[in-house]
Amino acid sequence: MYRGMKVSVVIPCYNEEEGVRHVIRSLPKSVDEIVVVNNNSTDRTAEVAAALGARVVPEKRKGYGAAYKTGLPAVTGDITVTLDGDGSYPTEQIEEVIAYLLDNGIDFVSGSRFPLQNPEAMTFSNKLGNMVLTVSMLLLYGRGIKDSQSGMWVYRTRVYPLMKLTSDGMPFSEEIKIEAIRHKQIRFGEYHVKYHQRIGEVKLEKWRDGFRNLFFLLKKRFQ
Repeated sequence: MYRGMKVSVVIPCYNEEEGVRHVIRSLPKSVDEIVVVNNNSTDRTAEVAAALGARVVPEKRKGYGAAYKTGLPAVTGDITVTLDGDGSYPTEQIEEVIAYLLDNGIDFVSGSRFPLQNPEAMTFSNKLGNMVLTVSMLLLYGRGIKDSQSGMWVYRTRVYPLMKLTSDGMPFSEEIKIEAIRHKQIRFGEYHVKYHQRIGEVKLEKWRDGFRNLFFLLKKRFQ
């Protein structure tokens, strides 16, 4: 526990055998529950995660959002933390971000990777795509944030049911921030986090996923 709060970590995984091993082993002792969503992995991701003490939840539907829509409701903690299974988000900052949330009376904190501490951790095309999507989010929703695509979120578990989340794919990351920002009962904030070079194979299809994210921003705004 951290300051009397039970902490749950949710990690969606598709073939992240090496990365998830690193992530779980590096979690702080204050983490009480680890939920790994096995999204049709063909390697030993599920076995490795279970052997290291995680509760493995299967999700047959492909997609980042589908995995999270199965994993996030499964937690039992007071605080939910999300991380990618590739080791790119800083487990060493989990307690720091939770403290920021609690000390400032915030309900949902999104970890902002920018400015990058390690410029080599992200390719130029990914930086450019993130900038375009973040600016698009500002223009469409009137709220400026630094990193619309971050996959590290720390929030009070009780606010999750307040959000109407529809995406089964990569747009889920921007959608959950939009929902948190727009909901009157959720106080939203950002906190700067480190971003590490990923472990294992890159699975993001940059152009396809980028255009899907942009289209989703437009569709959600004018629905």
